Amino acid sequence: MVEINFDHFKNNAKERAALPSPFLPFEHLDTLWLQVTGTVCNLACLHCFISCGPKNDSHPVMSKTQIFDALEEADTHGVKEVYFTGGEPFMHDDIKEIILRTLEIAPLNILTNGILIDDEMATWLGRTFRKSKYSLDIRVSMDGITAEENDAIRGRKTYGKIICGILRLWEAGINPVITVTTCHDELGEAEGRVRFIEMLKSRGISKPRLKFLSPFKIGREEHRGGGYEVHEILKEGDLMEDESFDLQCSSCRMVTAKGAFPCPILIEVEEARMGDGLSDSLDGILLDHPACYTCHVEGVTCRT
Repeated sequence: MVEINFDHFKNNAKERAALPSPFLPFEHLDTLWLQVTGTVCNLACLHCFISCGPKNDSHPVMSKTQIFDALEEADTHGVKEVYFTGGEPFMHDDIKEIILRTLEIAPLNILTNGILIDDEMATWLGRTFRKSKYSLDIRVSMDGITAEENDAIRGRKTYGKIICGILRLWEAGINPVITVTTCHDELGEAEGRVRFIEMLKSRGISKPRLKFLSPFKIGREEHRGGGYEVHEILKEGDLMEDESFDLQCSSCRMVTAKGAFPCPILIEVEEARMGDGLSDSLDGILLDHPACYTCHVEGVTCRT
């Protein structure tokens, strides 16, 4: 393995840019991601790395046929878990049917902002959670301990709506994972994270589950917090020994209405598209996008 001197290349960005990117072999299909509502969302969060929103149909909503075909194909490859993301998955007209079909095949994780989870949906999810032979996990995104912190990122008056969705799930028997992007510096530190846990406990969530993620400096986040520097791109020799096992793109793939991609982060990068369907994507990739740098440096995984 080639040894890379990072300090040298931070000061010599052009020289570093000329190096080849690392190649990551594809090991096996553990995780299938489905962009069930494409880039259509009821929010337009300022840190969204794919710029989802009510008016963004860059990736259209997936049809039931597209979703079911991808699930069946993944099942033949021994998939171990499935993730729904968007956009906002609960905007899909057939969300209940596709949840039930998925839970016949594998454990399911749904990434949501929680706003559309009303009493009826929470009750249905709780009942489905208890009856399914595979696990159902709900991840609710929230980006601040207070309304002021969260709403600055997710939009006015979203804090209270998200809290209500979380509490409805809790009362229905589901303990959701609260996913926090560390746009506010204190949430990247232990003290801030403890405060977040205490806030949830004060709301009645006796055993909070949290996942903290570093921002990806693409999409709207590039405009909010700034983009990647020239030297912030992986080059051959950067990966640590056995790191390929930890990088989720060695064992996951994303399917959208527009085709298959290595991971959920890169669906707006046209060069990252691997083909029309899942089978076209079961091959190794070059880690040549700046977002790959964040996964490497921060140890990021989109898995629950």
